[in-house]
Amino acid sequence: MYRYVLVAFLALIVPVTLASRASAAEKSVTGTLEDSFCYVTMAAHGASHQKCAQVCAKKGIPVSLVEKGTGTTYILLPSKNDEPIPDSITSRMEDQVTVTGNEYDKGGSHYLTVNTVK
Repeated sequence: MYRYVLVAFLALIVPVTLASRASAAEKSVTGTLEDSFCYVTMAAHGASHQKCAQVCAKKGIPVSLVEKGTGTTYILLPSKNDEPIPDSITSRMEDQVTVTGNEYDKGGSHYLTVNTVK
């Protein structure tokens, strides 16, 4: 009896566990690079905010990519753990760029690793 309960439990839990894992799909997103603090709390953005955004990004404020056309916001992640956001991002804050990387969606938030920037 115990064996049947264990098999039934595993048959239910394994698919749920695998489905809940974050899966990555490569995606290219074109949009504007924003420092998330000023953009969200003060609606600060644009050319006049570029220097501030660069300083904030270099200090570790999360960088967001606001997709052109949809307004979808992606929080940018480095391509590898324990690395900073690359200079190719922080030096281009408030510019329109295309970022290609792995897309993750978790808890209603969108994330994109920075593999390439154009």
